[in-house]
Amino acid sequence: MLVDDIKQELKEISQKAASIIEAACLDALKKRLAELEELRQDPDLYKDLAKAQKINVEAKAMSDKVERVERLSRRVKDCTELADMLSVEPDESMLNMLKADVAELAVTTEKMHLAMLLKGEYDSNNAIVSIHAGAGGTEAQDWADMLYRMYKMYCDKAGYAVKELDYLAGDEAGIKGVTFLAENVNAYGYLKAEKGVHRLVRISPFDSGARRHTSFASVEVMPEIESDTSITIAPDELRIDTYRSSGAGGQHVNKTDSAVRITHLPTNTVVSCQNGRSQIQNRETAMKMLVSKLVERRERENLEKAQSIQGKLKKIEWGSQIRSYVFHPYSMVKDHRTGYETGNVHGVMDGDLEGFIVEYLKQS
Repeated sequence: MLVDDIKQELKEISQKAASIIEAACLDALKKRLAELEELRQDPDLYKDLAKAQKINVEAKAMSDKVERVERLSRRVKDCTELADMLSVEPDESMLNMLKADVAELAVTTEKMHLAMLLKGEYDSNNAIVSIHAGAGGTEAQDWADMLYRMYKMYCDKAGYAVKELDYLAGDEAGIKGVTFLAENVNAYGYLKAEKGVHRLVRISPFDSGARRHTSFASVEVMPEIESDTSITIAPDELRIDTYRSSGAGGQHVNKTDSAVRITHLPTNTVVSCQNGRSQIQNRETAMKMLVSKLVERRERENLEKAQSIQGKLKKIEWGSQIRSYVFHPYSMVKDHRTGYETGNVHGVMDGDLEGFIVEYLKQS
């Protein structure tokens, strides 16, 4: 690659980086960060641990964002200056180094540009993901388990910590359902692209006649909301049931009635959690899940936010899927909302979902 070609690529990267820097509103970010730092110096702040934690989390997020944007600006400037220098004094080894730096910079800039698309009220939150097997017994339950593995691998690659909240094993194989928390900045903003019904076509490993089967599973994604003062839940609106845990949760599972299921009676909203170490811990987590679901329900009922918060979760059956995964008679994964597709089925099942998520965010 010639220096002129690199300079042209740098010009395009610079334009995209400029839009990122402008959208970041660095002056406003630094002002807010200064306010948060002042609050953190107040010794009385730590008398309210919940408030202190909230301020610390926001301060870290602000600081990280400022650092990322400023680092991007420096890298673009450094690469541009080196390219200008190599135009005057060519050096093969320096040119190869610049080429590698620009390639990496292009990837970083594209990711940051994509993050600009996350403008929803809850996009920066952690995500609570629930997977439910559709009708079809073992076939659908195995498919739900395959999706769970896919999302765990995606989260690992994206740097999201995964915390299993609820788990219901299948009758013979797979799972009937699972709920997990994906923890990191913008987890909900990206994973909301996965909300909907997922369809699998394959030769069934459970069919002695080796016939082709179609299976369905639904994926529900909601933002984790620690608290929302606009949501008021009266104790008499709740039915709380406890039962014996059945998932993977260490020594406490199957020994005590530590699992908790909470039903919000006015809306018939049900949440459950079983993988904490105690009933108290499971109850606290379930209440957070309930608040998240009630906030999501409220936003879904607001027509202006219906698509950005809840989307359309259709019946788990033929014709309602958002994405099809075909293992036989050919290999293809296709998103029916965006038209994006790939023949690398195994890559997708190993968590390579970025292409699907990027296209969804671009078209949302």
